[in-house]
Amino acid sequence: MRRTTTPTATAARFLAAAALAALTSCAAPDTRPPGPPAGLTAQAGSATSVHVMWQSADAREGVTGYQILQGGALVRTVPAEKTMVDLTGLAPLTSYSFTVRAEDAAGNLSAPSAAAATTPAATAEDHRPPTAPPSTSGHPDGARAAVLTWAPATDDAGVTAYDVYQGGVRIHTVGGAQTTTRLSDLQPDTVYTFTVRARDGADNSSPDGPPVDVTTATATGRGPGTAPADLTATASAGTVTLSWIPPDTGRPTAEYQLFVNEQPTTVIQFGAGAVPAGRAEYRLAVAEPAGTVWALKLRARLPDGNWGSFSAERRVPLV
Repeated sequence: MRRTTTPTATAARFLAAAALAALTSCAAPDTRPPGPPAGLTAQAGSATSVHVMWQSADAREGVTGYQILQGGALVRTVPAEKTMVDLTGLAPLTSYSFTVRAEDAAGNLSAPSAAAATTPAATAEDHRPPTAPPSTSGHPDGARAAVLTWAPATDDAGVTAYDVYQGGVRIHTVGGAQTTTRLSDLQPDTVYTFTVRARDGADNSSPDGPPVDVTTATATGRGPGTAPADLTATASAGTVTLSWIPPDTGRPTAEYQLFVNEQPTTVIQFGAGAVPAGRAEYRLAVAEPAGTVWALKLRARLPDGNWGSFSAERRVPLV
């Protein structure tokens, strides 16, 4: 039987749609600004540059980016996922004040947060970098932070800053008189490998200091850490040998996924009766030319079938 639509029903639907459109169009615009960035610091990295850092905004704020101002003038904008920036081309031995404002999708700007910085005096024709910090230590500070401490580096003109690197990326900078710092915005149950470099007033950077692995604590309510520990990678002719301590999952771990240069390469499986009771070892055949650098990390298959957290990454030149 064919169904017909009465004019009354059509009119009712039209009125309902019109009412919904009216309600939508009358919705109040977003005029509430996000909160000001917290934890703002400005640290001179050299005689002509300053490193500005701040804490990321709460995800509920809907921040889409940050504005960096110098003396009230806009000098840089960065996306929401970035919380640090280097400002260069400054004058030596000069005091500066920087402001950072958060911006949301509606264009609302937060109140500013200000920090001061003074650039050191310039040193003419300084091409000699500082020595690397001779030692580094670290420990987790809960599930999302870590504390690093290092021994001071030396420089003929004086160390003006220390830069903290993770995975080859600079993530933090402190002043040259500081030899400890707290790193925040980390992930739970994750192994981080940190290195520290010293920098002088001419922006000469030292080699990396000794790396240190720090494993953040598990999130509240979770069990032991799931990352393989103490990974080592040793290259010999045609072979790379990996060795690690299996995670404590409550059962023997028989399967691991190996990543080389951030790409999944193979699944390591230990057969029945061959699952290591202690330290595990695996040899990987190499076909690439000598001098090629591999970055290796792995993760374990957990009893629930999921993959656990990654081990620390190890970089090794092939021979």
